[in-house]
Amino acid sequence: MALLLKAPCSAISQLEKTQIFKKQCCSLGNVNNNNVVFSRPRCLVPVVLSMSSTTKPIQELETPSSKNFNIPIMVNGCSGKMGKAVIKAADSIGLQLVPASFGSEEESGQTIEVCGKDILVHGPSDRESVLASVFDKYPNMIVVDYTVPSAVNDNAELYSKVGVPFVMGTTGGDRDKLYKTVENSKVYAVISPQMGKQVVAFLAAMEIMAEQFPGAFSGYSLQVLESHQTSKVDTSGTAKAVISCFQNLGVSFDMDQIQMIRDPKQQIEMVGVPEQHLAGHAFHMYHLTSPDQTVSFEFQHNVCGRSIYAEGTIDAVIFLSKKVQSQAYKRIYNMIDVLREGNMR
Repeated sequence: MALLLKAPCSAISQLEKTQIFKKQCCSLGNVNNNNVVFSRPRCLVPVVLSMSSTTKPIQELETPSSKNFNIPIMVNGCSGKMGKAVIKAADSIGLQLVPASFGSEEESGQTIEVCGKDILVHGPSDRESVLASVFDKYPNMIVVDYTVPSAVNDNAELYSKVGVPFVMGTTGGDRDKLYKTVENSKVYAVISPQMGKQVVAFLAAMEIMAEQFPGAFSGYSLQVLESHQTSKVDTSGTAKAVISCFQNLGVSFDMDQIQMIRDPKQQIEMVGVPEQHLAGHAFHMYHLTSPDQTVSFEFQHNVCGRSIYAEGTIDAVIFLSKKVQSQAYKRIYNMIDVLREGNMR
């Protein structure tokens, strides 16, 4: 993560730069009076906070101290790309993969092979009996959920009923209901809309700023763009969390103003997503402009691939396992708790 201070692009006024910025967006056909879509060539960027990440092979991320944790891990949604990424990350440090997973009715009975291991997928109809049986066999097991938004609440209710500790990486669903369900059950859980440790650290910094300097950006306008692979159907939970911080800083913005980019052509030409990462990326841009348009701020974090989330998920699994083993207080933890614990790989 770096803070980049950019000098003015020319001697023209800031207002003229704003007009140029909007004209550039208009040239792509993506601007109206209230909705500016970010284009790649732009000049109105006096202050930029930028962070980017690209996928590294799992073997490059290994360290000697990360080996042999030997924690049983059940990955629900193992046929999905995030599920497979988590399994690969888990396997690379010696976690014990439970050969069972939850999937859709259509996947029920299928055997998925990941990292040379066979995983039997169970459908919705026999989830409770399967989970209870697996948990009995692997009493130190941690469940990881990367299923679909529509399954979030039902799955959380099941984990809570059986009493199995879990890491919820799936976004969407009724989040208020999710937290209430888990809180009432007193089960160990890590729930976070964002599993990338570095992105979480950025979010934490935003929350501190919002708490200590409320209203600092009163009157500023905000445009938000988030681009993800076409398979992501819900709005980014990370974007919503950042926007909440801006709202506490005095910015007026409705969540339905978030511009979701899911079209591959727009992602390449307008957002700048590398073509090889269209199937797995998270590009976020937040653009603030002062009431008189003389000052602007831009925050950007770009992630290519899924390794940053998979590695963060494994850290959450290890963190939660330690909480269980130490008989810590049963509650909902988040990735900030994981960061604060330290000792990450």
